[in-house]
Amino acid sequence: MAEAVVRSTLGSRSTVMAALSYLSVLCFVPLLMDRDDEFVYFHAKQGLVIWMVGVLALFVLHVPMIGKWVFGSVSMVVVVFSILGLVSVLFQRAWKLPLVSWLADRI
Repeated sequence: MAEAVVRSTLGSRSTVMAALSYLSVLCFVPLLMDRDDEFVYFHAKQGLVIWMVGVLALFVLHVPMIGKWVFGSVSMVVVVFSILGLVSVLFQRAWKLPLVSWLADRI
């Protein structure tokens, strides 16, 4: 994971808003409210990508035979990336999560 140049202003509001980015659908709160804070916006975009992957995984459940296996695997990846994102916020860093940051940069 490469670390981006973005740093927080070390405010507790920024930390809370960035942490909300990795909690499922709550990623929309910082995305809509704190577009001016570069640190929060970075994490909100990554959280949005993780949430979208989780939602898309729900549709895979309808595929016969492999749907449950794929859904379980993708769900595990979503949880791991969400935890890594939260750890990044707690350390006041902007870690670029593999593949997630690539997709987030295109938003």
